[in-house]
Amino acid sequence: MENHLLELRSVDVSYGDAQAVGNFSFYIDKGKIITLVGANGAGKSTILNAISKIIPTSSGEIFFSGMSTAGLKPEDIVKLGICQVPEGRHLFTKLTVLENLELGAYPVHTRPFMKDSIEKAFTLFPILKERINQSSGTLSGGEQQMLAIARALMARPKLLMLDEPSLGLAPKVVSLLFKTIKKLNNDGVTILLVEQNVHQAMEIADYAYVLQTGTCKMDGHCHDLLKNSDFKNTILGIRE
Repeated sequence: MENHLLELRSVDVSYGDAQAVGNFSFYIDKGKIITLVGANGAGKSTILNAISKIIPTSSGEIFFSGMSTAGLKPEDIVKLGICQVPEGRHLFTKLTVLENLELGAYPVHTRPFMKDSIEKAFTLFPILKERINQSSGTLSGGEQQMLAIARALMARPKLLMLDEPSLGLAPKVVSLLFKTIKKLNNDGVTILLVEQNVHQAMEIADYAYVLQTGTCKMDGHCHDLLKNSDFKNTILGIRE
């Protein structure tokens, strides 16, 4: 069997008696950008949280680099090389930019590279260097999102999961953000992207899975889906 970087097999997730994700299977190969698209409540964020072990799965299996993640805790997932940038960023708002970055390098194997990782973060997001001693709670929304991504990169992830990175940001900032995500991918970071801005996501992603009420309704290469009348009707609201 081909060894994918990440693979979900028939995963179910429930909140009490309510099923949020049902029989969901997909995979990501190294070096790709995969996007999950669908309406609010479709189960996209739930899938990311299940991969991160923030919430448990009801059934099914999750594999990373060919190894089952069953029984692992969220901190173990980070040590494996999976980092999630959650919706809402969840920064330590009373701490400075530098302190947030330093906390991102808490896995033991990343600490020797902390100085280099910080310099890379400042190269990627120069504005953060200008704000290095500023409380993260005083940053603009775009700067906070940059810091959230940079903090995740401090753990030197093999897979970066981004949950609604463009939410609430100005169009100019969104454009810059997506260019940065593409650059990260070009530099070797595999990316799983959950994004309401479908057009932007499909422009940079290789492959998309379309979710409705917790199940996968269709999937395919982005350039093919954008030509698909069912996709355009269901997701983009374009009737032909």
